[in-house]
Amino acid sequence: MKKVCVFTGTRAEYGLLRWVMESIRGSDKLDLQLIASGAHYSALHGWTYKEIEADGFRIDRKVEMLLASDSPLAVSKSMALAQMGVAEAIEALDPDLLLVLGDRYETLAAASAALIMRVPVGHIHGGETTEGAIDDYIRHAITKLSNLHFVAAREYRERVIQMGESPSFVHLVGGLGIEAARKCQLMSRDELSANLGLDWKKNSMLVTFHPVTTEGSEQSVSQMRALLAALHEFPEFTIILTRPNADQWFAGLNKEIDLFLVDHPNSKAFPSLGSRRYLSCMANVDLVVGNSSSALLEGPAFDKPAVNIGDRQKGRIRAANVIDCPPDARRISDAIRLAGSQGFRSAIAGKPNPFGDGRSSEMITSILERTDLSSLGRKSFHIIPLGLGDSQ
Repeated sequence: MKKVCVFTGTRAEYGLLRWVMESIRGSDKLDLQLIASGAHYSALHGWTYKEIEADGFRIDRKVEMLLASDSPLAVSKSMALAQMGVAEAIEALDPDLLLVLGDRYETLAAASAALIMRVPVGHIHGGETTEGAIDDYIRHAITKLSNLHFVAAREYRERVIQMGESPSFVHLVGGLGIEAARKCQLMSRDELSANLGLDWKKNSMLVTFHPVTTEGSEQSVSQMRALLAALHEFPEFTIILTRPNADQWFAGLNKEIDLFLVDHPNSKAFPSLGSRRYLSCMANVDLVVGNSSSALLEGPAFDKPAVNIGDRQKGRIRAANVIDCPPDARRISDAIRLAGSQGFRSAIAGKPNPFGDGRSSEMITSILERTDLSSLGRKSFHIIPLGLGDSQ
């Protein structure tokens, strides 16, 4: 049995990893291990480790690493704590591979620990670009720390190979968000209303806005204020807000949300909805608004109109469901009206999905089963000839 250790640090990434974990657990050739860390053990972010346990998974090691601050210095110190904790977990669990997803700073710390502990890393959702967040730097750094790659689209595979990774170890498996959306047992609108304590109006939207980490705290707060000012123009809507991730400056965004809720009794904010409730909300609302990757990755599975604000997701592949707009209150409200129109909904219905057919977990598990993980410890740089002339 090959020991595959999955690392998770946030609600959103766990929602994608869950089905990979289910598939690995069902394999007769792989042994699932699990390290949980980051916001999973934060009261401010909803104690989401409980969702992992409720889904029937055993957390083999927990790594507490968040400090009671959202400053860049605190995040840097948290990364150090994460690297120490994951190194200790790897020492105890002795996995054959550490499997990580995405572009979070705690994930970078985990991959760094695995490198020093001489454990190969498998990376899911590499090769993507998000120019409006430091996640872009982190994602590419994790790619270079990794030995095995599972990407969501052909363009992303080409980018990982361009970074010097061997094509033999870069596998196109599609996006995990599509699979999560299709496999989730969705709740009805009535069930959600009762569960969330909402008097669900005819019109509704799901809103998630994260800090813009390539800019300062003032810019993130300013952009959140622009979004909330736009939402003021839609009193007829039930608005479900999910609070931001444990990034730099998340506390300032939470304060703005709290001020907004005072004047909007039919709106409600949640530290974490959990994967099932979040996807159920996405399926039942009229549109999705904010700067979360979920609008781009899971939204197409529901043909859900999405307003993407600012540059946080700049560079990602988009399906037809996405309307991009700058962080300006008037432009946001105009985009919301367009996204909510019957004409736009009709235009995006049935359009091609760029992220596969929802079999990502099955494909990842199959690749892990047939790959000699012991051979991944050393890799060479794959050179792509640039065709430069002799004079250069």
